[in-house]
Amino acid sequence: MNVTIDEDALESMQSLLGEQFVDTVVFCCSEFERLESEVMLTLHIDRQAAIRHAHSLKSNAAQFGAISLSNVARAIEQSLMQDDFAMAKEMADNLAEQVAGSKVRLQAWVDANS
Repeated sequence: MNVTIDEDALESMQSLLGEQFVDTVVFCCSEFERLESEVMLTLHIDRQAAIRHAHSLKSNAAQFGAISLSNVARAIEQSLMQDDFAMAKEMADNLAEQVAGSKVRLQAWVDANS
C-alpha cells in the first residue's frame, strides 16, 4: 500500500507552529498509534466509538499531511456509518501499515526540513 504525504500541509504547519512543530509532529505520530489502536479495539464491539476514533484519526492525519492515512480512516468511518462492516474491516486491515508508513515519512520530512 502506498503512503502519501502532502508536503505543503507540513510546510504550513511548520510555519504556523514554529519551534513547537517538531514536538507536535512527535505527539501527532503517537496519536496516530493511539487512535489506530482504539479503532481496532472498538471495531468489533462499539461501532459508534470506532466511528469517533476513525474520525479523529482522519482529521489528525489530514492536518499533518498524512493523506493516505486520512483516506483509510475516512473509508473506515464512512463504511461504519453505512453499516458496511465488511468494508470497514477490509480497510482497517491496512491501518497499521498506513500509520507506520506515515510516521516514517513524517519523521524523514522533519529530519530533512528542521
